[in-house]
Amino acid sequence: MQKSRIDLAAILDVDLIGDNIFRGNSPNAADERVFGGQVLGQAMFAACRTVEARLPHSLHCYFIHTGDPGVPLIYEVERLRDGKSYSTRRVTVMQHTKVISSLMASFHKREEGAFNHQDKMPEVPGPEHFGADKLSKEPVYPHLPEIVRRYYEPDRPVELRPVEIARYVGKKIEDGKLHMWMKAATKLPDDPVLHMCALAYASDLSLLDAVMARYGRTLFDGRILSGSLDHAMWFHRSFRADDWLLYAKESPSAQSGRGLARGLIFRRDGTLVASVAQEGSVRERR
Repeated sequence: MQKSRIDLAAILDVDLIGDNIFRGNSPNAADERVFGGQVLGQAMFAACRTVEARLPHSLHCYFIHTGDPGVPLIYEVERLRDGKSYSTRRVTVMQHTKVISSLMASFHKREEGAFNHQDKMPEVPGPEHFGADKLSKEPVYPHLPEIVRRYYEPDRPVELRPVEIARYVGKKIEDGKLHMWMKAATKLPDDPVLHMCALAYASDLSLLDAVMARYGRTLFDGRILSGSLDHAMWFHRSFRADDWLLYAKESPSAQSGRGLARGLIFRRDGTLVASVAQEGSVRERR
């Protein structure tokens, strides 16, 4: 039976159940834990439902407890500020009356600025060079972990195409720089808020794996214990999350059982659309 594509918009949607209170659900109650990107995307979507005529420009989130996929997530939005140019919202994410995450989001009224610059997009082949049909012909393919092959299955809300595929079988990346093409698996409505929430969701996919690149290892190694501690994101320019975007990732530091990863996200035309930073717990199992 052919697998159907998962609609990311449906995952991000939250229901209004009270005054500035929303409820979200996980797509698969059998998962081990709630995916952090789902919390980011749904919390952002809830916050956006309380703001008019302004788009988010940044978010900062702490992951406090692991979420249970079998229990709805409750998002309580606080309207902290509505100024002339900026609005600020705090979102508290609850399960079983316990806070599992806390997110702050800032919104900005569009304006023209005197300064406009960005970093250059890395030069890597386009996503068409890393499709499943071409990957299956590579000598490394039979040795890839099953979870990496799952990247190419159609029943995922986000399509992923890693560039440095040999790192999944032990190749070290000396400078620690990784690249991955990604896009929503289904077409999304023409709502910039939804595309920003979708990118927040996708930005948590394998970001901490950049910590392992210098060592020729991955987070899929059964000897590694990892978990996101916090997540920050800044939106720079317009984009569509259902078009291919390049996620350029690196890890400038790892120490004391923690690793820092950061990333830049580009449109195919080289436009920088977002920046991301995340610290996580990364330990060897003893």
